[in-house]
Amino acid sequence: MKVIGIAGSLRPDSNTLRYLQTALEALAGQGLSTELISLRGKQINPCLGCYKCQEQPSCAQQEDDFAEILEKMKDAQGIILGSPVYLSSVVPQMMALLARATFVAHWNGKFLKDKVGGPITVARRAGHNLAFSQLLLWFFINGITVPGSSYWTVGTAGAGGARDADRDQEGMLHVTNFAHNMAGVMKKLFA
Repeated sequence: MKVIGIAGSLRPDSNTLRYLQTALEALAGQGLSTELISLRGKQINPCLGCYKCQEQPSCAQQEDDFAEILEKMKDAQGIILGSPVYLSSVVPQMMALLARATFVAHWNGKFLKDKVGGPITVARRAGHNLAFSQLLLWFFINGITVPGSSYWTVGTAGAGGARDADRDQEGMLHVTNFAHNMAGVMKKLFA
């Protein structure tokens, strides 16, 4: 069983990356195969609304990094999405990826359905709930099962620009609990 974690942060060594790594390490500890995909350095164009994905099993736009990531999303049984919170929202690169993935999947057998996944958001102070909800709704619209945790899987960093969200011990605990629950659900569904 394979789980991919997609990090929406464009910063190196970001808080979001650390939270995703924590989740993936917990999943690997449960015997699952994991892969971290960072959107940093990748070009993900927004959906053009051309509906060419109704006629072919891929996105018509081929000049960016979307197709490679979509293939990994197709192949994985589990998907974790991590995004920093900017203005109480998910970062634009992540939203572009998710919009395009949803359209291609929807028109091609709903291939994201019946996977397991969940969101992680990290912010300096606030805005987690709106960004968390955006990601959660993406999982729901694609028929992806989302296991619970001991609280929302959100992290809080210190002063602006600080890379210290891993000091949020409670946030890290909730991410680890989520990962353990995700592994349990996946083993029941896919074993």
